[in-house]
Amino acid sequence: MPVLTASGAADVASARDAVLLDGRAAERFRGETEPIDPVAGHVPGAENLPAATLIGDDGHWRAADDAASVLRPLVEEAGAVGAYCGSGVSAAMLVLGLEHAGLRTPGDPAGLYVGSWSHWCGTGRPVETGPGTVAT
Repeated sequence: MPVLTASGAADVASARDAVLLDGRAAERFRGETEPIDPVAGHVPGAENLPAATLIGDDGHWRAADDAASVLRPLVEEAGAVGAYCGSGVSAAMLVLGLEHAGLRTPGDPAGLYVGSWSHWCGTGRPVETGPGTVAT
């Protein structure tokens, strides 16, 4: 699986043909609240898709076609796809969810920014706040 550095995540977020998914809750993405890290907001250019969106009301993964309907609008035109969250755990769900939905293959998986928001905001990198694109 590709692992993204902070610079790699920034490259994905800023590329025209790529998308960097933020798997945190929308209010954290928008910068309205940040219960863990010292800075609120998101990686500039990232798109928000809370990882919990891929879990159904029964607590199990959504069916592959249902997950695809949520993910496809964000990634179908993308060459490279990356994911991050607060600390890397929920982002791993997005990476797996993309394969589960058939939108990425084991031969062409999404990249995981393991350091995620905790690393990004702790290294003084630029921060964006506001709605951006939030999928639910």
